[in-house]
This record gives sequence, C-alpha cells and structure tokens, in this order.
Amino acid sequence: MFEILRRGKSIFIRVRSSLKIIFLLIIAAALIIGIVSLAYRPAYGVTLNGEFIGYTTNKSKLQNTINEYMKTGDGENVAFVDIEEVLEYSLCLLKKEKISDDNAIIENVKELGTTYYEYYAIVLDNEEKNFTKTKAEAEEIISQLKEQRSSNIDKIAYARVLDTELQEFSDVESVVTALYVKPAPAVRYASAGYSVSNSDVYNKPELGIALISPTSGSISSRYGRRGGEFHSGLDIAGSYGTAIRAAAGGTVVSAGNSGTGYGIIVKIAHGNGVETLYAHCSEVYVSVGQVVSQGETIAAMGSTGRSTGVHLHLEVRLNGVSVNPEHYVY
Repeated sequence: MFEILRRGKSIFIRVRSSLKIIFLLIIAAALIIGIVSLAYRPAYGVTLNGEFIGYTTNKSKLQNTINEYMKTGDGENVAFVDIEEVLEYSLCLLKKEKISDDNAIIENVKELGTTYYEYYAIVLDNEEKNFTKTKAEAEEIISQLKEQRSSNIDKIAYARVLDTELQEFSDVESVVTALYVKPAPAVRYASAGYSVSNSDVYNKPELGIALISPTSGSISSRYGRRGGEFHSGLDIAGSYGTAIRAAAGGTVVSAGNSGTGYGIIVKIAHGNGVETLYAHCSEVYVSVGQVVSQGETIAAMGSTGRSTGVHLHLEVRLNGVSVNPEHYVY
C-alpha cells in the first residue's frame, strides 16, 4: 500500500511540473506574439515573372482590382486588356513601418498588358474608309446614305474592329458627306411594252394588297440597273420543277409561251392596276381567265426563254410599270 501511495505522489509531482512548463510556454508564446504584433503585421509579398514588386495586405482586393482593369481598361473604346503574366503571392510578416502599395503593384502590371480597342469601320468596296466610336454612329451613317439614295450604298457597310491601336474617329456628318455619291439621272428603259427607271429601285408605291413569296430559293439577281440594261424583276434561283405559287389572288391574263425572252410565263391581274408576272417557267398549271387564290400553285420553275439557269423571274407591275418586288415579298 505504501508503495502505491509513493508512486502516485511521484506521478502527481511530474504532472504538476509538466503543467507548469506548459503554462510557462503558453505565456512565453503569448508574449512573443504580442511583441511581434507590435512590430509586424501579416502581408503578402508579390512577385511578377519572378521579380519582387511589392507588398499587399489585402490579396483579394488587389487581385479583384487587376481583374476589373483587364475587363475594362482605362480610357475610351477599350474592349479589354490582355495580361498573360500571373501574380504570385507569398504570406509573410511585414514591419509596420514598411508601407504596402497596391497602386505601385497595379502600375507594374499595367506596363505588361496589351490593350485592345473596339470601334467601327465604314467600309466601301471592302476598303476601310472612316472610323466611328460607336455602332450607333456607324448605323446612322448607313441610314443617312440610304435616305439620300447615295448611288454607292450597296457597296457601303460597317464592320466591328478589335485592334491594339486606335484610329482617328470621324463624325457622322463628315463621313456621309465624304461617301455620298449623287444618284445618276433617271434613264428610262423600254422593256416589253413598258418602261422603268433606275430611280424606281427605291420607290415603294402602295399596292393595296399583300403579296407572299411565290417560291423557295435564293435571290440571284435583284431589281435595278444591270450593265447597260434595267432588270425589271427579281430572280430567285432554285431547282428545276420547284413549285411557283400565286403571290396574291387574281385572274390569269397570260399563260404559256410568251414568244419573248421571258419564255413560258404566267401573268395574273389582281385589280387596281396591280399585276404579277412569273417568267422562265418549265410548266404552267393554269389557263387564261382562271381565277386563282393566293398561294395556289400556278407553274413550275424552269429555264425557258433567255435564261442562263433555272430560276423564277418575278415582276410586280402597277399600271403597266414595274416596281421593286423586294418591297413586297422579301
């Protein structure tokens, strides 16, 4: 019994000694931390391409600022800034008298970035002629040239530019003035007993009826001047035998071989001086005097008459004069 008591007392003494040591270590650690905290603060050393560039005490804020700069950059018309290099951060203790400078770090990063600018080019015949700050300005230039019926409008477009260099920007009015080409005087062309004018490309008289597209296919030739002649209709290319439908209801006034360059045709009168003509057909499914409804199949696409390929030549006429079909069916 005495031996057990002796051993217990010995263990108790050792435990008490250990607790004292631990307690002293805790006090020492607290004192050291307190002393360190008086002289130092936690921070991050920042390196770029292996080169130290400064300290920051707020890693997240610094990186967010850099990320935002890459998205928007500085100045007008910046699309983004490309920075390939990545910052590296290492946790450290910084003496309180040392200053962390996020601005200096950011300026170092900016020097390595490549800025891309976004703006718009006004293109004539695939050549960049002028530049605008915004898409809205480019669209306004095109709109004004269309309104003024500039004869080169079909060759003018705008394109988005993304480049590392800015161009000199032009205002809307100066670009319109520089690119505008006065339409040629109206010249009348005789064609199949009636005449049309190059100014008629832009005219859109009211027909009083709604037309639908008469067939499927792609536009191969538009209404207007073509070389030394005036193309008085709209050519729609497709496959041989493709169905042709009446663009509107009416009475068939011609059906069959026209004996002219139109080849086999169908012509429908819709009232109030409006007629539609369908040329170069391979077959006709209606006859003169027949009343047809809108969308009814009247013929099949072909290449009869003066034709270089399978297509439908569609004309819309008002009081015997052709008007641009694209105003009504496409």
